[in-house]
Amino acid sequence: MAASGTLTLSQFSLHKPLSFPITKPPTSRICIRAMSGENSSPSVTTQQQPPSSLSISPPPNFKPPQPKRFIIRPDKRLEILGASLSLFFRLATGVFASGYSFSFVSQDQVPSDEYAFRLSGITVKETSKLGARPEKPIEIYEFESCPFCRKVREIVAVLDLDVLFYPCPRNSPNFRPKVVQMGGKQQFPYMVDPNTGVSMYESDEIIRYLVGTYGDGNIPLTLSLGFLTSLTCGLAMLSRITKGTTYTPAKLPPKPLKLWAYEGSPFCKIVREVLVELELPHLLINCARGSPKRNILYQKKGHFQVPFLEDPNTGIEMFESAEIIEYIRATYTL
Repeated sequence: MAASGTLTLSQFSLHKPLSFPITKPPTSRICIRAMSGENSSPSVTTQQQPPSSLSISPPPNFKPPQPKRFIIRPDKRLEILGASLSLFFRLATGVFASGYSFSFVSQDQVPSDEYAFRLSGITVKETSKLGARPEKPIEIYEFESCPFCRKVREIVAVLDLDVLFYPCPRNSPNFRPKVVQMGGKQQFPYMVDPNTGVSMYESDEIIRYLVGTYGDGNIPLTLSLGFLTSLTCGLAMLSRITKGTTYTPAKLPPKPLKLWAYEGSPFCKIVREVLVELELPHLLINCARGSPKRNILYQKKGHFQVPFLEDPNTGIEMFESAEIIEYIRATYTL
């Protein structure tokens, strides 16, 4: 008979009712659309770079690498170490999905085609308790090195929400102007929920809205401490403060890239930094610990590991953060 144990992470409640104004973005000359469905991806077009003028193809003779579990490429060790410091400052916020719990089970209790964490003969089954699921991805305009943006990225990882990110690094030509057109000021993060028509600035307001609409109304303690939350988010970024900040000229893809990732992973972070610097829209499929989407990726590829990139513009699908970064730069940098 297998021994078992269970751990549940609890959260703290808010006691104020939620109320959010609904604002409709004014008509603009830049068109951004998000479509939902298994066989459709959000599409992006801009006047600056019409899709018909783009020539996007993978590097010559490119072959996606085989995934390597628990291996860090030597030239990326310092980067991964620096990106890992946020786990200390933020107490692993964004690593676990809401209501996370785990249990130790015998190997034969989990079918071979179902995801479970297995290591050295130990099998761990992870679960979570999630709220309502949005039909369409939440849209968020932000950039990697902003502590207020990090707070929002953490809550969407906790809530296990898929998000269409529109990166807004400094001096970027496309989505920073779009935010001004929609909301009236250049401030980040800026969220648009196409499911409800709600759009808003202010990270704390966005967090309250998301937990009230797609969670159980409870904000995790580490995201409810006001100035202390913002301070630790800033400290978490010190080792990577210049990354994901300033725009590098790049081709704007006709379709957003798709990245399976979560905020607490240092391997995912270094990939996201490059996507932001190149201002590449991407649909982020959040799959923190306990997320049911881990099983979806496992059944899709026969293996779970993040980050995992799907590029609908070239047909490339690949694991391995270091090689993903090289692929993105070679394909999209001007």
